[in-house]
Amino acid sequence: MLNAIQDYVTYLREVRQISYNTEISYERDLRKAAEYFDGQGILRPEDVTVTALNSYLLALERENMAPATVSRNIASMRSFFQYLQRNHVIEEDPSESLRPPKVEKKKTELLTIDEVRRLLQETNPSTDKGMRDRVMISMLYCTGIRISEMIHLKVGNVNLSMGYIRCTDGRKERMLPVDVDMCRLLELYMGEPRTRMLKGQNSEYLFCNCSGTPMSRQGFWKVIKSYADMAGIDKDVTPRIMHDSFETHMIRNDGDVHQIHQQLGHMEMVPQSASSMQYS
Repeated sequence: MLNAIQDYVTYLREVRQISYNTEISYERDLRKAAEYFDGQGILRPEDVTVTALNSYLLALERENMAPATVSRNIASMRSFFQYLQRNHVIEEDPSESLRPPKVEKKKTELLTIDEVRRLLQETNPSTDKGMRDRVMISMLYCTGIRISEMIHLKVGNVNLSMGYIRCTDGRKERMLPVDVDMCRLLELYMGEPRTRMLKGQNSEYLFCNCSGTPMSRQGFWKVIKSYADMAGIDKDVTPRIMHDSFETHMIRNDGDVHQIHQQLGHMEMVPQSASSMQYS
């Protein structure tokens, strides 16, 4: 059994060229199944029956495995046995009738205005990092920008006088409007805070980390998760949820962005030093 699994994993890696993480998952699932079948006296792939497969799935459920994990194991086995059938190792595919368990979709929990306010309040705009974080979280909430677009933003993509940013994720380009309050935050950050964070390095990218190099997707994930924890928000705060929350708040406020900013607390979102800036 293990030799057949190794041949299949080699096929996935060299022919299908799947990702390393996917390869590891498939191999782990199949080796676990092989260990179970070995204990049942089933040593060859061609000896695996529908009954044996269903028995294995019941064993997984008895281990209190989550439905999503059981579904992944089923997908691994189906792919494995389809490969064996194509290569004439087995005549019939015993996994053909396997059906994954129903996975309950979690109801998306949107953020309230108060939770967004608390998230922003945890940032400290009197520090360079705090100002950067406030700008990034505000931009994520108020513009619908994607993380991939935000971390690739360059200084030249920001037009404060016209109130827009030009976004690209490497494939598509789009323009996003930026309101006056967001422009004020951006101008503050693009002054001394960003310059100090670059630590003497030259960079065309708008957002950098504390070592002066461009912010990564993983780096920003850690930032937003840490602020959510600090704010005591017991929800999975994702970019999608933040954007959906903003759209819901817009509907409730008849599309008035300024009204949303007032509910957030205008002087909390935009530091007072920015209140005198004017944009045309």
